[in-house]
Amino acid sequence: MACRISELVLGCRDPEVLAKFWCEVLDFVVLDREYDGTLEIGPREGFGGPQPTIILSRREEPEPGKSRLHIDVNATDRDQDAELERLLKLGARPADIGQTGEEHWHVLVDPEGNEFCLLKTRLNPL
Repeated sequence: MACRISELVLGCRDPEVLAKFWCEVLDFVVLDREYDGTLEIGPREGFGGPQPTIILSRREEPEPGKSRLHIDVNATDRDQDAELERLLKLGARPADIGQTGEEHWHVLVDPEGNEFCLLKTRLNPL
C-alpha cells in the first residue's frame, strides 16, 4: 500500500487573498473555513479526490529561509503564453531565481511572494 498527497499546507499572512488567487488559478473553491482564519481550498468535488486540497494557514511572519517546496502548474485549456498572461492579470509576478532564459517554464510568485512555476506542457483537465 502507498500514500498519496491529500493536502498541501501553505503559511500566509492573508489566507483570503491567497484563496482568491489560487482558486482563480486552479479553478478551486473554498471548502472550509476555520475559526482562526485558516482556509481549505480544493476542487469543486471536495476533499479526497485525485487532486490535493490546499490549506492556507495564517502566519504573521514568514518562516525564515527559502521554502524547499513550490507548486508547479500546467495550463489545461490554453497554451503557456496565454496562461502566463492570465496568471499575471490575476496578480502573479515574474521571479528571477537565476534562470538562463532557455527554460521551458516561467518562475512566478503569488501575491505573498511564494514561488511557483508555470510549465509548458498542456494537461487534460481531470
